[in-house]
Amino acid sequence: MSTSGMKSSTRQLFGTDGIRSVAGEYPLNPATVFAIGRALGARLQRRDRSARVIFGQDTRESSAWIAETLARGLKESGIGFASAGVLTTPGVAYLARTHKFAAGVVISASHNPWQDNGIKLFGHDGMKLPDAIEHEIEAEIFAHINELAGAHGEPTKDAHDVLPGDSKLRSDYVEWLLKSIDIAPLRGMRVLVDGAHGAATSVAPELFERCKMQAEFLNGAPDGKNINAGCGALHPEYVAKKIEAERHYALGITFDGDADRALFSDARGHVVNGDAVMLLAARDMQKRGVLRHNTVVATTMSNMGLEKALRESGIKMLRANVGDKYVLEEMQKTGAALGGEQSGHILFMDGDATTGDGLLTALRVLDVMARTGKSLDELVTDLKEFPQVIRNVKVREKLPMEHLPTVIAAIHMAEGELNGNGRVVVRYSGTEKLARVMIEAESEALMKKHVDAIAGALQEAIGE
Repeated sequence: MSTSGMKSSTRQLFGTDGIRSVAGEYPLNPATVFAIGRALGARLQRRDRSARVIFGQDTRESSAWIAETLARGLKESGIGFASAGVLTTPGVAYLARTHKFAAGVVISASHNPWQDNGIKLFGHDGMKLPDAIEHEIEAEIFAHINELAGAHGEPTKDAHDVLPGDSKLRSDYVEWLLKSIDIAPLRGMRVLVDGAHGAATSVAPELFERCKMQAEFLNGAPDGKNINAGCGALHPEYVAKKIEAERHYALGITFDGDADRALFSDARGHVVNGDAVMLLAARDMQKRGVLRHNTVVATTMSNMGLEKALRESGIKMLRANVGDKYVLEEMQKTGAALGGEQSGHILFMDGDATTGDGLLTALRVLDVMARTGKSLDELVTDLKEFPQVIRNVKVREKLPMEHLPTVIAAIHMAEGELNGNGRVVVRYSGTEKLARVMIEAESEALMKKHVDAIAGALQEAIGE
């Protein structure tokens, strides 16, 4: 049994991917956002009085005032800052580590709807902050929040004039992406790209144009409220259906709101997820001698079929907790050069990337296709996924598992009947008030029976 993320955390602000909530509500109300800026600024000021912070944001209408309010908190602590404007999360990570910024701040709620937003923090090395440092920052926020409450203004409606984006910074990131592979073989490849009306729209058109590809873009007109709306990484079938109908694209690419992950569609209109990407990347890296220790780090959510396909290629698969920062921690611990999540976060550590990057992932997939002369479906044709079902349950609170005896009993019952021919994973979302129940098995009847039983137990015990 895996109950990743089911224990309650002592942190009250940070989840598995920064701070996230409905924009304007705690902890993304102006007072707390200002306090976050002050706390981060005070921490940086103690270490380096000349420290500067780089900002980037997605296309939500709340991103501008959140960035402006956070920046005022930093300024009050004596910290300078620059803004790249609308930019992907990995773009900010790149700028933090290459342009001598003390930290990177991303205003985004990734795949969440437009009403939500979030704050992600990166260190000067372009890495997401470890839990221990987030604990320290959070303690500082709470230590001063009473003092800081009231020291802010209301959200500034013309906040985009306060933090104008520097297009040169965005271009530097594009240049780095272009140098990550040999782009010459990509010339003329025809791809269909879903920008999710999100951060990818600020750089993807330039990137694919510079690669001299025939790229057609969908959902590339953000209006502040349409990010992820029926498109993006939660709806990869949107692109897949168009490719299936038209049949003249080599690949479909789907980004999420902040473009730190990507999902794909093959030329026949079949969705290709992060597990398949890890498989083709692992084999390619193994062949080139850069798959360190012949090891890939996935998560508890990756399909058993991936583990089996990797094993048949002589590649070991390790599992980390859900969240790309936890995948990265396991990669650093074991020395692995490749890791990722079924959801499309892929970490390539055979170069100088420090976080999941949907644009880099897309280039790497295209690169393998071009060098091998194989289509995407040919590259992953032997990936036979075990049937898997995932059920989300809205919860009013995230109680530790040991406080939910009926849920534990339902999990034990499922594991007993599966008898080693499947997996049960029950975990809380790190960014939403959801419990996720995943069952993987060869028997679809058993899957349905037990996902209903576990979800029902969760609903009865802590359902919203």
